[in-house]
Amino acid sequence: MLAFPIYPPTAEALMRSRFTAFAIGDASYLRHTWHPDTAPGTLDLDPDQQWYLLEILSTSKGGYFDREGVVSFRAHYRSAANRKLKDSLTETSAFSRVGKQWLYVKALER
Repeated sequence: MLAFPIYPPTAEALMRSRFTAFAIGDASYLRHTWHPDTAPGTLDLDPDQQWYLLEILSTSKGGYFDREGVVSFRAHYRSAANRKLKDSLTETSAFSRVGKQWLYVKALER
């Protein structure tokens, strides 16, 4: 076991890890990686949404030496009840690094 937490090193890496958390239903990780100033009081994931593909459309800053970053992405999901029903969410999101940890701040555009 490691003695220290391992944080995603960039805003894009955090976005990818958060997508994985949505895909496996890990609300705890999503809350942990959400900036406390903008995090919702509760987070209820929709069990009917099965997230299966993430496309990173663009990034701005959010690198190893940045404090802020922006990631545009398209996340694809399908209905668990009817796998033929598919849709996607396109969003541009703001991220901020607090200490060594990147955090999701908010959606800038949908």
